[in-house]
Amino acid sequence: MSAQVETNALPDANRARPSALGRPFVIVALIAAGLFILHMVTIYRYGYFRDELYYIACSQHLDWGYVDQPPLIAVITWLVRHLFGNSLLALRLAPAIAMSGLVILTAAIARELGGGRWARGLAALTVACAGIYLILGHLLTMNAFEPLLWMGCALVIVRMIKRADLKLWVWFGVLAGVGLENKYSIGVFAFGMIAGLLMTRQRKLLFSPWLLAGGVIALLIFLPNLIWNVGRHFPFVELMHNIKESGRDIALGPIQYILQQILLMNPAIAPIWIGGVVYLLFARDGKPFRALGWAYLIMLGVFIVLSGKNYYLAPAYPMLLAAGSVGAEKAFERWRAGWLKPAVVAAILIITGLLLPALAPVLSVQSYLDYQDHLPFTIPRNEKSHLGAALPQYYADDFGWEEMTAAVARIYNSLSPEERAVTAIYCSNYGEAGAIDFFGPKYGLPKAISGHQNYFLWGPRAYTGEIMIMVGDRLEEDTPKFKSVEVAASLDSPYAIPGENGPVLLCRGLKADLRQVWPSVKKWE
Repeated sequence: MSAQVETNALPDANRARPSALGRPFVIVALIAAGLFILHMVTIYRYGYFRDELYYIACSQHLDWGYVDQPPLIAVITWLVRHLFGNSLLALRLAPAIAMSGLVILTAAIARELGGGRWARGLAALTVACAGIYLILGHLLTMNAFEPLLWMGCALVIVRMIKRADLKLWVWFGVLAGVGLENKYSIGVFAFGMIAGLLMTRQRKLLFSPWLLAGGVIALLIFLPNLIWNVGRHFPFVELMHNIKESGRDIALGPIQYILQQILLMNPAIAPIWIGGVVYLLFARDGKPFRALGWAYLIMLGVFIVLSGKNYYLAPAYPMLLAAGSVGAEKAFERWRAGWLKPAVVAAILIITGLLLPALAPVLSVQSYLDYQDHLPFTIPRNEKSHLGAALPQYYADDFGWEEMTAAVARIYNSLSPEERAVTAIYCSNYGEAGAIDFFGPKYGLPKAISGHQNYFLWGPRAYTGEIMIMVGDRLEEDTPKFKSVEVAASLDSPYAIPGENGPVLLCRGLKADLRQVWPSVKKWE
């Protein structure tokens, strides 16, 4: 009963303002459309991204799970390919739509938090200008859909708080279940949100059979992937353990992690999302929604403790940007400082414009490198192997794939028909293997094999190791394994990750049957 009283006492700006289908929605829609157009005009600037090539391969092996991800991204890729084809435009249409949808969803959250016309527009603008979302909207990855699912759950919580409608836990369960089929990290969001509710007066929302119903629905949606993992002894857990043991990722201390959040999201909008945390935790108007502020701090702490990558927390920021926009609107009205509204918008647009080449591929590669040299900061790298790259990873992994495939094809086609029939193309990682599988058919190449991630589960096919073209391996590592090893080609893409450049080896006479030693090539890292 008290929750309903508190909800009714909450000032609702929407009662005295135009509906969401009026002018505020038009502004939000224009911002979403502008973002979509930006992604459309830059789609062909560079090439296919490493993970996109892997997801295409996964979509050709549909399953209830994969070593390194749940099945949803493979299903999305399968649908895109069968509806629209394999072009960059086809593949990147879905993430661009997802990010434009996130703009509208964030404005809806701002509206539910009591935001008026300007707050909704500012919330939409800040999401459209957020650095990580500009990057993700350009690439077909799990991360492009993650913010939409997290914020769908956040909107459900906000509406539940306002209306005391506990049946909404059912929709939370649906979104969380789909989110688990997209990326397991939504579990951290759900944990943070429930813990946040427990820390506020809204904890009463948790004591309901509808929460249990939502949990059952989420479990049922997630169950096929869970069964897949159980049947294979949880390969994702093994993968995460191996990554941690390898020291591959760059570990960040708490201060570094927080500073990189500011840089990752775009410094221009940092005052808005930081203000959103303050508004949720300390402002009187933000009190009913305090659980969102606590949820963010809890998730931040979890990712710092677990040494998560800097972008793992990115899906949580739209709710903070919405809250910060509402807080700014109320503050400016209270201070009678309406002149600050256009000043804030102008500052965000100017700074974002200056940073745009680092967030979206609007420049040619050489022009970007010249631009990068003049930046007052270094774009963060998440993995040690990325440190020597000329470009940040989200650009660098667009380069070198077809050139690599053509080099392999020259070697393969130099062999006799009898030799080609028994020649395996073995790649050290899923990016190389995915590139061979995608670009290879037009060069007459067979499918690649690899011990990396899910390629290991797809096995060695019928190859025995009689002749193997080794991509990404080292000469000193392969020489003892074969009767003869020769460097057949060299790769030298100046823009790719340094580890992708190296010799392509033609190896003959594996000293053991590849099918028998296949378990030893497993590379889950």
